[in-house]
Amino acid sequence: MIIVLDTNVLVSGLLSPFGPCGEIMRMVSSSELTLAFDARILTEYQEVLDRPKFRFEKDKVDAILAHIEHQGITVAPSPLQLSLPDSDDEPFLEVAIAAKVVCIVTGNHVHFPPGLCQGVACYSPGEFLSHYRKQRGTGTAGWA
Repeated sequence: MIIVLDTNVLVSGLLSPFGPCGEIMRMVSSSELTLAFDARILTEYQEVLDRPKFRFEKDKVDAILAHIEHQGITVAPSPLQLSLPDSDDEPFLEVAIAAKVVCIVTGNHVHFPPGLCQGVACYSPGEFLSHYRKQRGTGTAGWA
């Protein structure tokens, strides 16, 4: 399944490996989930994970980013016609649209108003896991 992962979920998953974000990160690490991204998203992941306040080990950050880059899907998106409330989130929606992903997983729903998302679903980590499990249980196409 191909998704776009907001940076806040990536960071939360690494900080709290036993919560919903941690489960999503394990699914990414095992290649059960594939991340769509562009250079802007990878750069943001790198910049945020390198912040001293998180104290992530450099080799572990490098390993997860290398995995995302090698196992993920790089896209070249088009700019949005309408701006999002937070312009820093626009690359995530642009990539989601270009890659035709299942959804964006984010902790910031308010940054992705449904009327501006052009049909792309936005789920919290918990909502995503619930939908994922439900769809996997029924074998519904589109979530495999």
